[in-house]
Amino acid sequence: MIKAFQNALKIPELRKRLIFTALLLIIYRLGAHITLPGIDDQALEAFFEQLMERGGNVIGFIDLFSGGAFSQMTIFALGIQPYISASIIMQLLAVMVPSLEKLSKEPDGKKKITQYTRYGTVALSIIQGITISIVLRNPEQITGQVGQIVRDPNLWWHFLVVLTLTAGTSFVMWLGEQITERGIGQGISLIITVGIIAGLPSGVSTVFNNLFTNPRFGIPQFVLLVGLIVIAVMGTVFITLSVRKIPVQYGRQIRGRRVVGGQTSHLPLRVNAAGMIPIIFAVTLIQFPPTVLNLLPRDWGWVTGARALIDPGTPLYLTVYALLIIGFTYFYTAVQINPIQMAEDLQKYGNGFIPGIRPGKQTADYINTTLTRITLPGAIFLAAIAVIPIIITSQLGIGNMVEGASILIVVGVVLDTVSQIESYLTMRHYEGFLKDRRLRGRRR
Repeated sequence: MIKAFQNALKIPELRKRLIFTALLLIIYRLGAHITLPGIDDQALEAFFEQLMERGGNVIGFIDLFSGGAFSQMTIFALGIQPYISASIIMQLLAVMVPSLEKLSKEPDGKKKITQYTRYGTVALSIIQGITISIVLRNPEQITGQVGQIVRDPNLWWHFLVVLTLTAGTSFVMWLGEQITERGIGQGISLIITVGIIAGLPSGVSTVFNNLFTNPRFGIPQFVLLVGLIVIAVMGTVFITLSVRKIPVQYGRQIRGRRVVGGQTSHLPLRVNAAGMIPIIFAVTLIQFPPTVLNLLPRDWGWVTGARALIDPGTPLYLTVYALLIIGFTYFYTAVQINPIQMAEDLQKYGNGFIPGIRPGKQTADYINTTLTRITLPGAIFLAAIAVIPIIITSQLGIGNMVEGASILIVVGVVLDTVSQIESYLTMRHYEGFLKDRRLRGRRR
């Protein structure tokens, strides 16, 4: 692996991309430590301690994905969450609204959809920024905390906070797009991963503190937790790289005096074509209702009952969470892969066909059926790896709801980034991370 990184630095283009990506991620992490103006840090820390007691799983998820910026109320406190929410809304609208669906299929349609997503990100950031400024000004309505978090909560301060949080999210979104375009890896996913990794030391510290202080968490439970993490990582790698190869035969064609074609190849369909996106979408949606309930006044009677019903760890919460992951896996797979287009491309380029299947509609139906079948185990695996750690950590009294989701996201992003670096090394005839072969799930 060390030699592979050395080889990567020998390629000028790849070296520039790696350095560019590293610099932008460093800028992101520096911004995550610049706090909002007019905030009393001690009062803010006390407020979040009480807030974590009321909704630790949800607040912990938001804070983990922002790399700790949310609990510190920095300029990047909103992180990339508004962009993810806007992306979910736009992709759903592109399916339900015919005009947007038609627009997405046009040559420049994706650029316009991306532009609409940016506008949606700004709008959501403004709404969330207003909500945060109101909560910080009146913390006693949420937790009953006595004392002011904001030193001088005037109208100018509200405007400045909303503007700063919106600008911070827009800047993070721009960083992600720049990494994708001019760096290495998928920018938004890398930013999320860096935020998760930034919280790793505190997570490890919490586990070891529980080992010595929590009576329910001893050596056997610690071994179980480590084993679960290892299985999750191995399973994620296996599912991410698994493909279903559909045999494809190309018909022979006579061009002049030459006979071309007649070759046999395969059409690779990934078991998990959606990657880690379903997890990100699901946790973004599942944390919304508990977050809203936790921000409502405590003296409202119905709030307590509703919070208990959908509290992270309850059967209803886990069931909805798992179904969201499975649903988003199928949804995003359908967005990413078009069986009709694949069937047309087989005929258009090389007169290819699947043995025993007639070209055209039957080929598209066959690809769609195969894709539906192989997506199911991938979707169930994602749901299981995301839900099982919640149950175990809840029983042990440690961790939070993002345990499994964070592992899936980090492993998936690392594999995708390594795959891109591997492709550069292979093109330059350098030895990659795998000596004898490329990542087999990435072969085309």
